[in-house]
Amino acid sequence: MKKIFFLLSLLFISFINSDELLIKTSSGITQGYKNNKVIIWEDIPYAKPPINDLRWRAPRKISDNSSIIQPKTGNFCIQRTSGFGGSSDFSDELISGSEDCLYLDIFKPAKKNKEKLPVMVWIHGGGNTSGLKDIYDFSKLVKRHNVIIVRINYRLGPFGWFTHPAIQGLQDGIDKTSNFGTLDIIASLEWVKENINLFGGNQDNVTIFGESAGGHNVLSLLVSKHAKGLFHKAISMSGYTESISSDQAYKQIQDSFSSNHTSWSIANRIIEDKYDNKSQDDFSKAELKEILLNLSGQDFYKYYFNRKNFEEIPLLTNDGIVIPKIGLKEALSKKEFVNNVPTIAGSNRDEVKFWLAFSDYFVELDNSVGSSLFDIPKVLIKDKNAYEAFNFYRSSAWKVRGVDEPLNSLRIAGNKNLYSYRFDWDDQRKFIIADFSQLIGASHALEIPLLAGDATLVGGSPISNFIYPKGISKFFTSRNMMLFWSNFAKTGDPGFSSNKIQWLPFFEENQSKRSFMIIDNKKNLQMAKDNLSLQTLTEDLYLDKRLSEIEKCVVLFQMFTFVGNDEYDKNIKNYNGDCDRKSSERFIIENASSIDYD
Repeated sequence: MKKIFFLLSLLFISFINSDELLIKTSSGITQGYKNNKVIIWEDIPYAKPPINDLRWRAPRKISDNSSIIQPKTGNFCIQRTSGFGGSSDFSDELISGSEDCLYLDIFKPAKKNKEKLPVMVWIHGGGNTSGLKDIYDFSKLVKRHNVIIVRINYRLGPFGWFTHPAIQGLQDGIDKTSNFGTLDIIASLEWVKENINLFGGNQDNVTIFGESAGGHNVLSLLVSKHAKGLFHKAISMSGYTESISSDQAYKQIQDSFSSNHTSWSIANRIIEDKYDNKSQDDFSKAELKEILLNLSGQDFYKYYFNRKNFEEIPLLTNDGIVIPKIGLKEALSKKEFVNNVPTIAGSNRDEVKFWLAFSDYFVELDNSVGSSLFDIPKVLIKDKNAYEAFNFYRSSAWKVRGVDEPLNSLRIAGNKNLYSYRFDWDDQRKFIIADFSQLIGASHALEIPLLAGDATLVGGSPISNFIYPKGISKFFTSRNMMLFWSNFAKTGDPGFSSNKIQWLPFFEENQSKRSFMIIDNKKNLQMAKDNLSLQTLTEDLYLDKRLSEIEKCVVLFQMFTFVGNDEYDKNIKNYNGDCDRKSSERFIIENASSIDYD
């Protein structure tokens, strides 16, 4: 029997060596398949499952490389089930996903290549509390521009970022971090560095790119010493710079939008549920750790499930281990922290319409006869002027805080290879159920389907037909996004558009204004300059007649506290009107209800 087993092993190894689709990696043997001129390898584990004692620890490298990797169904990290996050296929469950979720997929052109290909690692968005790799199909970008794309999962929410003395206080070394999700992304890049050459990729030409929370994570990796040397270019799409101190992540004295979900608050609720008349102060660190680890992932996440729309979970943490103590925003300007690589950062002109379009304060539904033909209600904007004003100031503030400030900080830190963009494309259809150009415009995440060449990301027909109507405008914009992104991945320079418009650097010597590419249809794709700031936006808002005084105060509060750390007190002094933080917070809470389109 031993001889037979030995012969079978030799035959199996020979089969592996003869089949280019069957690859033995450092974490197991994966079988690829061809689909429309692209080879895909799915659900490759890049670290051990972070379960049991590995919950809230740094990801561990897989030591066994002989196991056969099997495709997985529903492969994503624990989250609240949502159509926005992409987990809606599990809508019969309030909480879906698994703690065993550290996997990646690889997309490679099927055609033979003599040279190793540039590698692009996609980091999905979702507020770092939702999302999954599987919904993003970059096959067209891979096939048309000869790059390899890796898409990853990483731990989300309180599994990815958690700070409590019962965890960090009883752990050593890298395990004392609070940023487990960030370390997951870094572990995936380590796996890529070790293995991507087996798939025809160039381990010395890796670009990280991501949108929203993915863009935020890209910026985070730019200041993490653990990510140094693992990537060579970076693209932050609608990213932001928010991070929190370890003390604030654990416990907050004053009420805030994240204070109800600090780890202290959650642990107290768990103890109150399990033990009568006791709090976590009645237990030792070791006892608390055992209680927290013994809860199933689903049972633990239930304590985060009933968050209000305005409530947040403390996430990226200034722990001094993975993220510098001074925080993400400040670290981006310090040469000693920054991983200096060519970087693109950009945002969308109508970022916040993604949320305004679902706000009961701004829109209402009309179930008229005409809209019922499509089983979709007609969407009416209650006050179009106020809608546009809210969008302009908040989306412009996103550009300032999520694009201009980070790029300027990187420039101070010595990075001269910087590029900026604003996505303006809004050639959607005006239809009986809505004027999609006005309702959605160039909203948050709208650019991803054009970059991927896959409009099904927004849910498929008929909605995708309204938002991404077929025609030369969509084709031109999608073609050039793919061209710019792949050029940058190959050379560190986004280069020229198909109609010969050059994307110039963010900041040119002897020029006071910042340059950015407007990504739009052929008529409007062009370089532009501005000197936008929170102060100029604040001054303009004071004179704007489209909003009431309380609405102006709410806009200011959101401009100064969203997309980055709370800078309300620093900036509100530039406003000539009379605003009160508490009144703005109360307005947001009282008007937090959302429209249900189902």
